[in-house]
Amino acid sequence: QVQLVESGGGLVQAGGSLRLSCAASGRTFSSYNMAWFRQLPGKERERIARISKTGLSTSYSDSVQGRFTISRDNAKNTVYLQMNSLKPEDTAVYYCTAEDTDSWGQGTQVTVSS
Repeated sequence: QVQLVESGGGLVQAGGSLRLSCAASGRTFSSYNMAWFRQLPGKERERIARISKTGLSTSYSDSVQGRFTISRDNAKNTVYLQMNSLKPEDTAVYYCTAEDTDSWGQGTQVTVSS
């Protein structure tokens, strides 16, 4: 099983940027497709970005397409989420996960003020 720890959340003004990191330990990180999810207050958790094992393939939800970028560094066992042009509606707890596992991080809060 892989253990995941997110970091990089915080409070930012609308239009600003943040970069989230998700550090993995345990089994071989490069064996997993990775994804970022978020959970808005009162809503179900939704997937917003996904990256393949090699990092060559990525996909995004419509809500973040063009503003967020997912990337990974397999040498550092880390996946990133660069978030630009943040909006108040991006306020949520952000989680990373290794696909096809039950592994989730503890989440990191992102708050965007208007």
